[in-house]
Amino acid sequence: MSVTEKDGYSDDKIIDRGSLPTRPFAAIGRKTINWVNTLGAAAIFLALAVLMIFRPKQWTKVVEQIYYIGARSTTIIILVALFTGMVLGLQSYHALAQFGTVGAVGTLVALSLIRELGPVLTAIMITARAGSAITAEIGIQRISEQIDALDTMRIDPLRYLISPRIAASIVSFPLLTALFDLVGIVGGFISGVVLMGANAGTYFYRVQASVDMKDVTDGFIKAVVFAVIVATVCCFQGYFVHMRTDSRGAKSVGLSTTSAVVTSCVLILVADYVVTSLLI
Repeated sequence: MSVTEKDGYSDDKIIDRGSLPTRPFAAIGRKTINWVNTLGAAAIFLALAVLMIFRPKQWTKVVEQIYYIGARSTTIIILVALFTGMVLGLQSYHALAQFGTVGAVGTLVALSLIRELGPVLTAIMITARAGSAITAEIGIQRISEQIDALDTMRIDPLRYLISPRIAASIVSFPLLTALFDLVGIVGGFISGVVLMGANAGTYFYRVQASVDMKDVTDGFIKAVVFAVIVATVCCFQGYFVHMRTDSRGAKSVGLSTTSAVVTSCVLILVADYVVTSLLI
């Protein structure tokens, strides 16, 4: 009999006691490994879906998704852009009036929208309207075994469900961003010129003189990056809803939808900083 057994302790108890200080680090390690595994799975998921975009007979489904993701988001984009531009025009006028530079309202409104607010707010609005619906739709198809039925019929679910949505997002996000920028500039004109009394000619001259092609291109690059992020996160969350360990059935669809929207919005803001730091 060992000394530890004579004292009333077993080797297992000694090992357990010794592992207590390392348990927080083990939990962090498990979460990190799970995060890396999820990130790798999402990257492979995106790569396979992108490759299948160029398969024959895909463009009909892509056009359908452009209508659903892009065209049907036009109303909310116009509404948000109009009031965003009006707020920018109002705030810019009062801020610049203190320094006697009211003529620069057009510059401030245009650059704020084209460089930053246009791509970010467009992506967030599409995530709220279309991204959540994509996750819920694909998640319901998964838990109702419709995706398994596609496999049974030898129809690739990635090609049939995921690729058209990613392609449509890449097309729709820049177009809606351009619409957001234009409507936002009009909104700034309404509040800064029509309501507050700034000079209309100076406003549009400043917009034209201050905005160059690089500003527009950078905004479109951001829009494409956001499109890939939102489409991948929302489709991935819905496609693998059955692998959630915290819930099952309809509840898992709701949790996946919430997770997709929150994750997409956070990644949009993180990617915005990263892309801005690379392009500036």
